[in-house]
Order: sequence, then C-alpha cells, then structure tokens
Amino acid sequence: MLVSPQDIRWLFVAKALIVPVAWLAMLIWAFVKVPATSGFFVQHSTLTGSRLSWAWLSSLNAALGLYSTLAVNIPDFTRYAKDERAQYVQLAIIPVAFTLCGFIGMAVTSVGIVLYNRVLWDPLHLVDQWDNRAAAFFASLAFALATLGTNVSANSLSAANDMTVLAPRYINLRRGQVICAILGGWALCPWEILASAQGFLSFMNGYTVFLGPFAGIMVSDVCHVHVSPLRFYPSFRRAQYWLVHRGKVDVPAMYQPHGRYRYTYGFNWRAVLAIIMSVPPTFPGLIRSINPKIKIGGAEFLFDVAWMFGFCVASIVYSTTSLLFPARRTFMEQPIISDEILDDANEVEKPSNRSLT
Repeated sequence: MLVSPQDIRWLFVAKALIVPVAWLAMLIWAFVKVPATSGFFVQHSTLTGSRLSWAWLSSLNAALGLYSTLAVNIPDFTRYAKDERAQYVQLAIIPVAFTLCGFIGMAVTSVGIVLYNRVLWDPLHLVDQWDNRAAAFFASLAFALATLGTNVSANSLSAANDMTVLAPRYINLRRGQVICAILGGWALCPWEILASAQGFLSFMNGYTVFLGPFAGIMVSDVCHVHVSPLRFYPSFRRAQYWLVHRGKVDVPAMYQPHGRYRYTYGFNWRAVLAIIMSVPPTFPGLIRSINPKIKIGGAEFLFDVAWMFGFCVASIVYSTTSLLFPARRTFMEQPIISDEILDDANEVEKPSNRSLT
C-alpha cells in the first residue's frame, strides 16, 4: 500500500523468478518420492454419466472463477504499459502456466495422499509435513510471495481503482487499498473460505455469477466513464472494442463524467438489461452453495456453468440491444485519441472529422 503501482514491478519480477522454481521443485520432489509407475494418482472419480459431466463443468467453472477477476481488471495494469504489444506475451504464457499449475497441484496432492494418507489440497499443509526445515522454509516463503503478488494484482489495486471511481474526492489508490485490506482481510472472514476445499470451490463458483456477465459486456464494448488522473497511453491507438463500436472510440471522453459515454444519468440501460438477464437465473444455485439444505431443483445445474452462461447471455443481450437501439452519440467515423498522442504521431485531425453525432 505504500508503494506506487508504477514502482511495484520489482515485486512481480521477483515472483516470476522465485515462485515457478518452487513449484517445479515440489513437482520433482513428488516424482522422486512416488514414481508415476507405482500408482501416482490414487484417487479416481466415482461419478458416472451426467453427474460426472456436470461435476466436470462445475470444476471448469471454478477454475474460470479463479482467474475471472484478472479478466475484468487487467486494464488496471495494462494502462501502465508502453504499448499494446506488451500484453501479447500473455497469449503464450497464460495457457502454459495455468495448465502447469493445475497439473502440479493434482500431482503433489496425490503424493500427499500416498505419503501421509491425507488429502492435503493446501500446499502449505503439505509443506508442514516435511522433515527438512530448510526446504519447508523456502517453499513457504515462495508461497507467501505468490500470495502477496496475487492479492496485490487481483484484489488490492483493482478494488482501490474501483473505489477511486466511486468517490474520487475522498478515496485515492492508497486509501482504497486500506479499505480493501480491512474488508477483505478481516470483515469478510477469508479464513472461513479456506476452511475446506469444497468451500473454496463454492466461493470460486460464486465469483463467476457476477464476473462472467461483466466480462461479456466488456468484451462486447468497454466504453464507459472512468475518472482517472492518469495520462493516456499509446496502447489505446489500436485498441479493439470488438462488437459494438469496432475500435472507433473517444478515449478522452472515457475519463469525462459528463462526456459522450454518460448515457442516461450515468447508466447504460443496455448494460443494466444484460446484467438483469444474466445474473438472477444463477442466484438459486449460489444460494444452495451457501446452504445445501435449500432445494432448488434443476436450477443448480445452471450455477455449475455460471461464468459461461453469464458471459454468453450478457454479451448477446448487450450487443443486440446496442445495435438495435444504438446510443448514436457514442458512434464515430474515426477514433479519437488524446491530443498528446496525435501530436507525437503527427496525425492531428480536423475538428469536423473527429466525431459523428
């Protein structure tokens, strides 16, 4: 909280260098302790038929929930990039890294079952069983660094950015992070979420009820009011807001509370309708995940695919209503970029060509 986001890159560089080494070391330890030929994965699903299919979809949805926060708050970090090419590395790294993390988690947990006769799905509980105190210390240190970096990127800074938009007069980034620490660290009792694997997965599924629709609307059209003192970066030059405005956006107006993207009293009714159509249908499943005694019938299966359902429904509803009932003030013949960028590129446009009302 005391370090500016522009200066915190060192933390993520350290995380990128240290944490993967710890993961791979644990995977090597697992293969040495229990070779794959001697029965590596000792637990198998007892589900069959449609129950197995829905359980698989539920697990996929939980995995999506784990990373759905970054899917919607990644602009909180890409705004600091030098250009849009800086993010392309994610196309290669993210699928490989996420797949490797998932496999290491399954492999190491399976070894824990063989060695300790317990399902130690939390790696810190597994590390606690080691006899080598030095190895346990360095592994725990790596996981502490991973936890810190993940919370800074996925929770602290993103929540602080949202709070600055809600009350820019009273909340800055540092104050927003303090509020997030108080709410997320104590008021919401996060230790209850981590009490069991099932509770953790249910919480991850609960995330997807809201974040899936948010992502669908953002992919369709991310033009919205965002008050920020930050300068406009060249990464907006070839930004593609795919379905509705097709990249023809007014970047400075995104930072103006009463600009062309204010819509109706600050609300875009098309986005509101998309949320109404996509979020409530999955609510019964969310309620049952909190209290399994509540019977909701077949609605629980919709909750198992909440992210995919919300993403698809929200994007379809928002795109359809935006094209059938367009907010004409927001459509332009050419994109409008900040004057600073235009001057740097010697591409200053005439005022008459800047917008189509």
